[in-house]
Amino acid sequence: MKKILVIGESSRDIFVYCDALRLCPDLPVPILNIKNQSENPGMAKNVYRNIKSNVRDCDLLTNANWYNITKTRYVHEITNHMFLRVDSPNEISRLDINDICYDYDIIVISDYDKGFLAEEDIAKICSHHNNVFVDTKKILGEWVNDAAYIKINNYEYKKSEKLINEIIKNKIIHTMGPNGCEYRGIKFPVRKVEVQDASGAGDTFMAGLVVKFLETQDIMASIRFANECASKVVSQRGVTVM
Repeated sequence: MKKILVIGESSRDIFVYCDALRLCPDLPVPILNIKNQSENPGMAKNVYRNIKSNVRDCDLLTNANWYNITKTRYVHEITNHMFLRVDSPNEISRLDINDICYDYDIIVISDYDKGFLAEEDIAKICSHHNNVFVDTKKILGEWVNDAAYIKINNYEYKKSEKLINEIIKNKIIHTMGPNGCEYRGIKFPVRKVEVQDASGAGDTFMAGLVVKFLETQDIMASIRFANECASKVVSQRGVTVM
């Protein structure tokens, strides 16, 4: 049976839905009245739960204190406009990569750069397995040379652009939101949808990518499938599973 391992730090995503009927008399800010609240596992756990909804044999290595790491979004109930996001302190211990088992068909690194994985850790994981998919918030460098594929959004791509060598360039899947994505000069348009919430779209893209690749070993088909998965979840409120 084919297996996937997800490695990365996790958090809890909290959505507090409010109305705002008046401004504060002391400062020109809206007064939020809380109407309801929802939450879900976030970051690497969101990648994991998306994969797990399609692949039975999927494991996760993440920080033990993930439940206490929170991202709380205060959102207008009717329009889905986000007023603000409040993050808890990120106290995440570094993973001991000596504990990693490599007996998986695909390893997914969902690195939010909160201290769980160092560059040398990711480099070592990639050097020990020939099918590592990397999604990282770090600025790219030679430490990802041995990755199989590197998924990176437009904001992160621009930060790394000047440091991307030819080896890395050929492995990058560059996601660009409503403009789809690009891989080795080939553009993959995305289905146009009314965006309700972009939260978690990158996690869903990564999950769709590896789920389809596990099935087909075809990266082009996998990118198209990942695009479709991301389009589906952004058309729904909050963070949803593909």
